Amino acid sequence: MYQIDKPLAKHKLIYVLVTGLISSTALAQSQPSLEITATGSQEATQSILTPTKILQGDELLNKLGTTLGATLANELGVSATGYGAGSSRPVIRGLEGARVQILQNGLSVGDVSNISQDHAVGNNMQNAHQVEILRGAAALLYGSGSSGGLVNVVNDRILTNLPDRATGAINTSYETVNNGRAASAEVDGAFGSVAVHVDTAINNANNYRIPGYANQGGPNQEWAINPGEPLSVPYSGKLPNSFSNQNNLGVGVSYIGQNGYTGVSVERLNNNYGIPTPEGGSINQSQNRYDLQHQTRDPFAGFSSFKFSAANSNYNHTEFNNAGEAASLWKNIANEARFELAHNPIAGWKGTFGAQVSAASLNATEVGTGSYAIVPPTKTNSTALFWIEEGKWNSLQGSLGLRYNNVAQKPNLGTELVSEPVNTGDMPTITLQNRNFNLMSYSAGGLWNFMQGHGAGVAYTVSQRAPSAQELYSYGAHESTATFDIGNPNLNKETSHNLEFNIQKTSGLMRAKASVYANRFNNYIYGYYTGQSVPDAENFSVVVAQQAAATIKGVEGELTYNWRQHGVGGRIFGDASQGTFDAGGNLPLQPAPRLGAEVAHQRNGWLTNATYIYSYQQNRLANWEIGPAPSYNLLNAGISYTEKIKDVNWTVYMNLKNLLNEQIRYATTPMAVRLFAPQPGRSLMVGLRGTF
Repeated sequence: MYQIDKPLAKHKLIYVLVTGLISSTALAQSQPSLEITATGSQEATQSILTPTKILQGDELLNKLGTTLGATLANELGVSATGYGAGSSRPVIRGLEGARVQILQNGLSVGDVSNISQDHAVGNNMQNAHQVEILRGAAALLYGSGSSGGLVNVVNDRILTNLPDRATGAINTSYETVNNGRAASAEVDGAFGSVAVHVDTAINNANNYRIPGYANQGGPNQEWAINPGEPLSVPYSGKLPNSFSNQNNLGVGVSYIGQNGYTGVSVERLNNNYGIPTPEGGSINQSQNRYDLQHQTRDPFAGFSSFKFSAANSNYNHTEFNNAGEAASLWKNIANEARFELAHNPIAGWKGTFGAQVSAASLNATEVGTGSYAIVPPTKTNSTALFWIEEGKWNSLQGSLGLRYNNVAQKPNLGTELVSEPVNTGDMPTITLQNRNFNLMSYSAGGLWNFMQGHGAGVAYTVSQRAPSAQELYSYGAHESTATFDIGNPNLNKETSHNLEFNIQKTSGLMRAKASVYANRFNNYIYGYYTGQSVPDAENFSVVVAQQAAATIKGVEGELTYNWRQHGVGGRIFGDASQGTFDAGGNLPLQPAPRLGAEVAHQRNGWLTNATYIYSYQQNRLANWEIGPAPSYNLLNAGISYTEKIKDVNWTVYMNLKNLLNEQIRYATTPMAVRLFAPQPGRSLMVGLRGTF
């Protein structure tokens, strides 16, 4: 059983919030002037292919973090990794890395964040308009390997409609925990039939303050991640190497006609952030991205839309050691193109089919020697065909999805697999070889609206994933995880079978949804700690890529009252998942169960809110993980006021984060960071935002 290791007094907080929610419900029902607005795309009964979650508007602004993981960390079924303030990816239902694909405007973000948690996602959240989480058939439109789900960040850089006047937004803020200064701006305009978009953002933050000591267990606790080498980090106050500095500039131009649009955009992203491991270090990241989008409505008889999109990303980052010396240089050049053709309804079915191709060239070298760093130079080519259908017949809805994908991994066969003179002893060695994978993924789901606004559904998804270049070919020391990683070029494709049941109420003041799921994996790929270490590589633990049958089971649900509408609203939610190997033992890096409550009030320009989350202790760890990951209480609150002055809506806001100043350590973060680097302590953010 999960243990609760906090005093009972702190649990009174959730009682107070739940009681407040009930009181707020009664109060709101007594107010005859309560205003209710439509939720649009949030109505799950409109389409079972819509995203599972859409963050937009005030909700996105209130939850916005410097990273994608921080923005989504408290969503239902979603947790996050945490390498300081600069790098964090979402973890969906216990799955992360290559199993959670990250998109920007429907195309791959083109970075290397799926290789290692210390690599930041290559997008800037300050100018995001919408964040979507997709699963099942909807996710098969974009990828076959997203067994956990898929996250699409939409920035509307390529406009699809002509603005009738110049519009835009500005935002500036200051945060106390890290002396964080942020500012962003964007402008949309039109010149005849040509629409133009410009956006820019900057976010500079120093090392952040932490409650207590960096070491889990206090200043006298010494952890031995690697055999025979105990480490102690007695830092208090500010956490070294937890800084983050970002800036970006994006421009988009599109021609908009009566039957569609054609647009292009360009973006430059820079990100310099610290890696708060015991060894310390930093990463300097940059990316140039170019996008093309075209859509024609009613292109010919029987079809409602043709869409073509393409992107080129030139990504690189340099990793620095704790002395500020460049250690390795990573480059990834990615190209992707896809087309979609949507047909008109046939016998109650409407859908989309298309094709997608991508090519990526990864090159990681040690500075000074020119040898490879962890992963040899590898080219990855992918070709896919997809077909998604949705039908609706009175109270029944159904969805079908099918995707075929061919993935070819081609390492440089002439690479010598020892990047530096290391005495590897009896460690395994690997032989590079080209690999080719044929992947077939499919999904079927149904929803029965058994009464107005009430539905029950079931979905079954089979998702196949090709091993990544790192899982196949890695061979070298990895500073940020304190491991010596060894790939396995004989890995087979990974297959997940996910069965999910859900029930939902999507109309009225009181709404609810709940899901229970089981995700069974054949050939689940994971890093196995062998118990060996490499003396010539700082005694790093040897981790070998292996495969085994595994299962993740989980449940999640929420109950809302008048949520995200005017007046008083509230929300109670919770999620839990458990990942195990079928042969026995727990999967690594699994999130802890959580319970939470939120209350909010919106009226006459004022918006106030408070969120409380209790995360249980995670003691169901893999046998090589050090634990447990402690429980924590997270209390956040915010208040804002909006006033229209002439043509500008001005909003002044204040957000309070981690009000209880708790030590927060995510169980989803590798030991090299979890044991030595908690999340930020108590913080106050104040800001001013204007839209016109």
